[in-house]
Amino acid sequence: MPEPVKKTVSAFAKKPKTQVAEEGATVVFETETEKPDAKVRWQSNTKDLASGDKYMIKADGNKHSLTIQAVTKEDGTAYAVIAGGSKVKFDLKVKEKEVMEEVKLEVKKEVKEKEEEAQGGAGDPAAPAATDTLAPEEAPAPAETPAAADTTPVAPQPGANIQAHDTPGFDESQAPDTKTDLTGLFTEKPQSGEVAVGENINFVAKVNAASLLKKPTIKWFKGKWMDLASKSGKSLQLKELYDRNSKVYTFEMQIIAAKPSFAGAYRCEVSSRDKFDSCNFDLTVHEARAVEGFDIRAAFRRTSVDGSEEAGELDFSALLKKRDSFFKGSPGHRASKSQVKSEPDEDVWEILQKAKASEYEKIAFQYGITDLRGMLKRLKKMRKEEKKSEAFLKKLDPAYQVEKGHKMKLCIEVANEDVDVKWLKNGQEIQSTGSKYIFESVGNKRYLTINHCSLSDDATYTCVVGDEKCTTELFVKEPPVTITSNLEDQMVMKGERVELECEVSEEGATVKWEKDGVELTRDESFKYRFKKDGRKHVLIINEATKEDCGHYTVKTNGGESMAELMVSEKELEVYQNIADLTVKAKDEAVFKCEVSDETVKGIWYKNGVEVKADARTHITHIGRIHKLTIDDVKPEDQGDYTFVPEGYAFNLSAKLNFLEVKIDYVPRQDPPKIHLDCMGHTADSTIVVVAGNKLRLDVPITGDPAPTVIWTKGEKVMTEGDGRLHVESTKGHCIFTIEGADKQDEGLYSVIVRNPAGEDKADINVKVVDAPDPPSAPRILSVGEDSCVVQWDPPKSDGGNPIIGYVLERKKKKSYRWMRLNFDPYTDTTYEAKRMIEGVEYEMRVYAVNAIGMSCHSAASQPFIPVAPTSEPVGLCVDDISDTTISLKWRTPEHLGSSELDGYGVEYCKEGSDEWVPAFEGLTERTSVIIRDLPTGEKMQFRVKAYNMAGPSAPTSLAQAVTIREIMQKPKIWIPRNLRQTLIKKVEETINLVIPFQGKPRPVITWSKDGEPLNPKQVSIRNSDTDTILFIRKSERKDSGKYEVKLQIENVEDTASISIQIVDLPGSPEKLKIMDVWGFNVALEWKPPKDNGNCEITGYMVQKADKKTMEWYTVYELYRRTNCVVADLIMGNEYIFRIYAVNMVGLSLEPCFSADSAYIQKTGFEYKPPTYKEHDFSEAPKFTHPLVSRSVIAGYNATLSCSVRGIPKPKVTWYKNKMDISNEAKYRMFSKQGVLTLEIRKPCSFDGGVYMCKAVNASGEDAVECKLEIRPQITKEERDKQMNKAD
Repeated sequence: MPEPVKKTVSAFAKKPKTQVAEEGATVVFETETEKPDAKVRWQSNTKDLASGDKYMIKADGNKHSLTIQAVTKEDGTAYAVIAGGSKVKFDLKVKEKEVMEEVKLEVKKEVKEKEEEAQGGAGDPAAPAATDTLAPEEAPAPAETPAAADTTPVAPQPGANIQAHDTPGFDESQAPDTKTDLTGLFTEKPQSGEVAVGENINFVAKVNAASLLKKPTIKWFKGKWMDLASKSGKSLQLKELYDRNSKVYTFEMQIIAAKPSFAGAYRCEVSSRDKFDSCNFDLTVHEARAVEGFDIRAAFRRTSVDGSEEAGELDFSALLKKRDSFFKGSPGHRASKSQVKSEPDEDVWEILQKAKASEYEKIAFQYGITDLRGMLKRLKKMRKEEKKSEAFLKKLDPAYQVEKGHKMKLCIEVANEDVDVKWLKNGQEIQSTGSKYIFESVGNKRYLTINHCSLSDDATYTCVVGDEKCTTELFVKEPPVTITSNLEDQMVMKGERVELECEVSEEGATVKWEKDGVELTRDESFKYRFKKDGRKHVLIINEATKEDCGHYTVKTNGGESMAELMVSEKELEVYQNIADLTVKAKDEAVFKCEVSDETVKGIWYKNGVEVKADARTHITHIGRIHKLTIDDVKPEDQGDYTFVPEGYAFNLSAKLNFLEVKIDYVPRQDPPKIHLDCMGHTADSTIVVVAGNKLRLDVPITGDPAPTVIWTKGEKVMTEGDGRLHVESTKGHCIFTIEGADKQDEGLYSVIVRNPAGEDKADINVKVVDAPDPPSAPRILSVGEDSCVVQWDPPKSDGGNPIIGYVLERKKKKSYRWMRLNFDPYTDTTYEAKRMIEGVEYEMRVYAVNAIGMSCHSAASQPFIPVAPTSEPVGLCVDDISDTTISLKWRTPEHLGSSELDGYGVEYCKEGSDEWVPAFEGLTERTSVIIRDLPTGEKMQFRVKAYNMAGPSAPTSLAQAVTIREIMQKPKIWIPRNLRQTLIKKVEETINLVIPFQGKPRPVITWSKDGEPLNPKQVSIRNSDTDTILFIRKSERKDSGKYEVKLQIENVEDTASISIQIVDLPGSPEKLKIMDVWGFNVALEWKPPKDNGNCEITGYMVQKADKKTMEWYTVYELYRRTNCVVADLIMGNEYIFRIYAVNMVGLSLEPCFSADSAYIQKTGFEYKPPTYKEHDFSEAPKFTHPLVSRSVIAGYNATLSCSVRGIPKPKVTWYKNKMDISNEAKYRMFSKQGVLTLEIRKPCSFDGGVYMCKAVNASGEDAVECKLEIRPQITKEERDKQMNKAD
């Protein structure tokens, strides 16, 4: 239940009230302020008023007044007076002069009549009727209505949105001060409000999330159980906003086009982990104002045929129907047909019956009634009848709620088991088709079962039994939509398309997308597009920019998911650079490079001049690979070649070297010769090849005859054995090729050529370079609120090229998408990753990068959670101190963060030193600690830190150093409240008295009983530093007495005493005697027991037994005297008696029996039969069916009938024009079972007139009459004439 809201002080000591005035009159509104110098403003319809011909504003000290001259109908509106922060609203109602006089006269007359009726039985005509009078401030004045000035409802303008605190009649001076009142999670609570039918109203709740560990969850309820989250739609909207600066969540509930059924009690609940708060508020829905042009007074004017004003009587029910039909035709009423359940119109007659006479004027003005005289006459004739259902024993409840997909069972109980019932849904009868609806009848119970409830079943259900019916509302609650597949963090390049995708638990569900707490909409530029495919929801961002970076959230009514989007500028990466080439004449030269973007185009340059494609030169671009191919290389092709990517400020360069092969003409038998520019073991003779590429060594040789070629690596001769190695010799060349070179192929290769003329040898050093090995698994050094510090070891192998840097990636533990944290290689092995979400579990991995490329990723780090250290512990203080120990205590930190608290560390140091020493190893989970073995007399400083996953918090220290020395404390005994009076225990009960005390050093404790030492065999004493315990396992009567405990420290002592009373069952009473026997009575007397059980005798139980049956019956259960009279005994029986003594423990074990018995003598008596008065069944005659006037044709028999009842049977006489016709032959009279018939045989024109039937018996008489009209017969000639005239 929410805490009561404190009432703020109003600036007004006296407030203006609503007034009713006649046209042309002068009205004065007066008010008084608390302060004489307060500035006061008067407003009409929210517009400030100024003094002039129409309005006069006066101020005299703290008294202020507003005078309105010559009041007109236009002046009948809402007014307000403002002083400081207080605002009071009031109304002026203008009525016609004659209507006002008539209303006042009738109200005064009715008030007087009511008071006379209430005072009729009091005997004092001057005594006022307390129930029908009002307090002086509530009594209706001639120019005022009894409505309070600040509670008069004013209909808002159509289409206006009304905040809960802006409702009509709301006094701002009475508004709660939410800045000082609130004690829970709310910083602003929703306030009760009022709204007119068809208008809008907002309720706002604010929650400060600065101290919360988790985002608060809010729920809105109507009544006790109806969750409004499932009702969100056209008439109800729930919104949520978050301010990152103030960390305040704002929750709004907007009611659109309010209906009467929306009125009632509402509740707002907010929770966050172990914190909870709630607030109740009310919504009042007023009827809309009457449409201009409908004069309700005209409907109350009574008219008759002759125009007499007093003729006829006001038919108020007809007026209500007319008024209802008028409003049903209005647009406001037509719009209200869409509401789920329409509220019935208020019954004005019922309101009048329950109201006091002094409130008639208020009701007349409220409902537009001007004919008060006719209303009061009708009111006197009405009877108050309580309607009790005859068909239903148990009706339906007003409303039910069921979850979507479940079944609902409606049950009623009928009075008649054989009656048939009908079930209606929104007024239409439900047919039993299929398995959707099941009708059951068990005894007098009727069931309607609705299977697999859906939103279409959310309707009004009615059960009809005969002419009676009962109605209920069924609300179908949709289960919350949860997110089954979360959003994934993404990192994209600028200009790329982004798709954030999630999956929810239900198809067609509505989701809300937010960016950094702001809701996203489909704007004109189509920046954001929302795609829905079954249960999948996708947010599409076209051409991402830097402004799109942030946290994106998708929300449903059952959960939310967040992901981070990072947008980086495009940077072109070079995966393979172009390399220098050395080729000989007529060979092919190929420059090749690979970049990261397939769409990037480039231009090739030779010595700064653009290269154009021709028959020998070919330029190709396939995907990310750019090639420049030169066929049939010539010496002029030698030069510097450059590739420049379009749109980027860098280039790739390489050199083409032309190798001239010189052929010397020698005579035959020329020794072999290897022609290489670089040979040996120098750096220049090293050939570098990238792992995976082809290693091709093309060596020119000469010799005649053609030499044989041998390739060796170390001592091993290289042959074509494994399929990767190819050795080929042609005229003038020997070619050595290795497909897909790897690290094993690295080393010194030798080529030997021999012929009969000699041999030659050359060494070629081959180096295979590759991407580096993956680094070691990264280690998390520390974590912060949204960051972490990660470290890793360099890879074991750098691939033959130095490490340029590292690339890091991270992902959420439950995700599969890795997001890159840096695009440029990071040179260090320690990195701080930022922009993470606190409380979410992450993993990290690292890539190593060299000039060749990027390594495989490392193993993932151990999962970690970004979390900030807790705030410092609070309330550190000294709990106790001695010569070598100190006891400290503190409270948990105010902010714990999203990680669990691991414990606390306590440190101390001597005053003036900075060397802090841990008080113990490890951490403690308790918030108090005792530190021992401290140096006596030394001044020490202490501090405490809280530890969690992120590390230690800031320390909290004592305000000043503490001297380690025990402080003398006087002994003091604290007697518990229940021991300050005598402690009463029963025999054999356990006594355990805990007596707390204080005193340092530990006092000497001494117990005694009645001045004597305690017996250790019966009583046990246990002492501690803070209390002493007296323990008796089984108490006895002898343990009763006064116990005294004494504390002594040196010469100071304190004593206290405790009284203990051990009680037992009393003994039996003594000497029970029968003192006298008379009539049906016996007098008994006895003496109290000798043993009262160590407590007061509270009474005696007296029992009797008949000697025949010996069954004991209690006469008195708790009788206090020692003598009594047992009455109402049965004559002829003999009785014995016994008595128990009673105390606070119970009854005595044994009773005391009477020594003698008492016999009740029999006495004779005479039986007198009762006399009965004979019932009178006589009844005066009464006609149950009257005569009916008739018009008949002459010459045809006519009959007049009626029915009568009466006891004894009445005598019936018929009259014509008050003349008795009983003996006339033309008339025949019949009487059968009370039905009377007069037959007139062939009447003529003279038989017309007034006929009367009169019934008479001894109890009275009754008569009915009717009029008989005789029409002449029409002849054939007259009929033909009439037909001719018609033609």
